[in-house]
Amino acid sequence: MAFEVREHDLAGRVGRLKTRSGIIETPALLPVINPRVQPIAPREMREKFKLKAVITNAYILMKNFSEHVIKEGVHRFLDFDGVVMTDSGAYQLLVYGEIDATPREVVEFQERIGSDIATILDVPTGWNVSRRRAEETVETTIKRAEELFQYKSREDVLWVGPIQGGLYLDLVEESARRMSALPFQIYALGSPTALMENYLFTDLVDMIVSARRHIPESLPFHLFGAGHPLMLALAVALGCDLFDSAAYAIFAREGRYMTDWGTVRIEDLRWLPCSCPVCAESTPRELLELPEDERFKALARHNLYMCLAEIKRIRQSIREGRLWEHLEVKARSHPSLLSALKRLKRYVRYLEERSPVTKRRGLFFFDSSGLFRPEVYRYKERLFERFRLEGKKVLILLPKPSSKQFFTSHEYRELKNLASKVLGGEAESIHICLYDAPFGVIPIELEGTYPLAQYVTAKPLDRETVDFVVDIIERYLRENDYKVALLVESDGELKERLAEVFEEVCKRKGVFYERLTNDEFWGRENLKRIFKAINEKLKRA
Repeated sequence: MAFEVREHDLAGRVGRLKTRSGIIETPALLPVINPRVQPIAPREMREKFKLKAVITNAYILMKNFSEHVIKEGVHRFLDFDGVVMTDSGAYQLLVYGEIDATPREVVEFQERIGSDIATILDVPTGWNVSRRRAEETVETTIKRAEELFQYKSREDVLWVGPIQGGLYLDLVEESARRMSALPFQIYALGSPTALMENYLFTDLVDMIVSARRHIPESLPFHLFGAGHPLMLALAVALGCDLFDSAAYAIFAREGRYMTDWGTVRIEDLRWLPCSCPVCAESTPRELLELPEDERFKALARHNLYMCLAEIKRIRQSIREGRLWEHLEVKARSHPSLLSALKRLKRYVRYLEERSPVTKRRGLFFFDSSGLFRPEVYRYKERLFERFRLEGKKVLILLPKPSSKQFFTSHEYRELKNLASKVLGGEAESIHICLYDAPFGVIPIELEGTYPLAQYVTAKPLDRETVDFVVDIIERYLRENDYKVALLVESDGELKERLAEVFEEVCKRKGVFYERLTNDEFWGRENLKRIFKAINEKLKRA
């Protein structure tokens, strides 16, 4: 087995997972194949949907088709020549409380039928259970994971190590640490299905991060039971590489139609907001008039197209370095998703450590939800930890131009030339900084670096963004020892609050300061007057 990460953004990766039967490009969704009910035949998934991998339930195969699937092998039995992953029957254990098979029997059966990726018979925690029960599921799953390596016989099967613990995050972390000490090729988070069904996405965020941060970065991470286009971007951004779901078929059986913003009943649609092959040739009325079995198959095809299209969008977003922007758009689809996006503030360091330092494109800043994206967090940390001034006595704080880089402008050259003429050697003591959302202070020396040279901010700014920017400027003024400070005021939302903080800090530190409008600052005569005044103040400082 080899897993190669080719692109990354946030904690999401585009990668290639090599198996005995082929390569899976990640992130990847593996549709669940129910041997009894197949609205889309596995061969059709391979040939028309271009799917490289599917998943089926080993326990169902063992109890209903054992002789045939052992004789033919799981690939031939399903009529699918790509990668086949098998689950162990743990879901049935969660639903029914017990199954008629031992952990060893489930392992040996998966090896006999030729599964490419196989799963031990773990014990799912679920989500509405006592702590004692959660502890039992963790301990039993770990015990079964350890036993796997005593009796498995094949080396060409990739084994999945499931992590349990449910909503008890300390148990999830303990389970992940102990499971990661065992030589699994893939790790997975169990028991999230009920959270997703109930839109408890903030809890899902906590569970994923609690598990993922303890799993080797070099190995793929699977999220069991996840397969709705609404939440896939969130899970990928947190570090999930593989998904499986039967939702495409379950929803179709119930007459439910997947969209980018959720799931709706087909009878509630006047138009089909999709151009997949099913929707391009149908209307809602025509789908409703189909015989039940045909409607089931048509909706299943549409739902699967929707899921796979979202996976492709996520991959492209990672490649272009705009997974955060994609995530922000998806978060506006449902209040619970927006709450989950805001929850990422708790894990900004986790995301920053995994996100690239530079990207192919700039970033878009929409509102305060972007204040804790990795680029903003990283810049703030490095501004105060790494940026140092030598011999700078005068701060000129200017609003950042919206259309160009200031250090390449005519205005900047004029300012520097006049400073040299009026101040002579003291011109080197002038430090020019820009201010703007979301980065706060931008020293002119850094303006051309990523992401400061490549971002666009939506205006007007919301109050939380104003507070964030002003707080950075206030801290910058407090931590640097300027003798003179000039603030050129903007006409935007920052003006009033920034002026108040600027004066307060300068007075407290005994700094000569002045506030000017753009008209009072710019112009050859204005600049001469200002530099002469600066010269006098430096002599008195």
